Amino acid sequence: MHYLRFREDGSLERVTIPLSVKLDYIHNVALKHISDECLTWPFSKNEAGYAVIRKYDGKDTAIASRIVCEVAHGPPPTPKYDAAHECGKGHEACISPKHLKWKTRKENAADRVIHGTDTYPSGEKHQSALLSEDEVKEIKELKGVLSKNKIADIYGVSRSHISMIHLGKKWKHL
Repeated sequence: MHYLRFREDGSLERVTIPLSVKLDYIHNVALKHISDECLTWPFSKNEAGYAVIRKYDGKDTAIASRIVCEVAHGPPPTPKYDAAHECGKGHEACISPKHLKWKTRKENAADRVIHGTDTYPSGEKHQSALLSEDEVKEIKELKGVLSKNKIADIYGVSRSHISMIHLGKKWKHL
């Protein structure tokens, strides 16, 4: 707990900044920020580095960039949309309204790959990967040439794994 406090505000003592101060910062600083540079949230951040606002009960939190995006750009098309950071620096607590856009989870995930901030390894980098990228390319080339059972035997994986590759449900990026 002490470490988290130190990371949040550089102090080991608990300093509670009123919610009203944080909301004032959004309205009087963030929403008036016209620079193309990132605007870093000066208050609490979560473990991943994203700007957070602790609500009055001190337990629940809200992501500050989502609040800024909603105030600046209106509500999301559906609750499933993310406040995506075009700058790729949400993990550095950027809350610049110019950098925030509503995007689907899929679009936001694609952006994280482009920005190099994707924390979820995929493909052969994934810890449970059974195949290499070259093997998957070969498996795709064998579609319709050999049966799925034969391909599965050759590569030492299940038939359903081969089916998922052929259907594009696994190894989508290849």
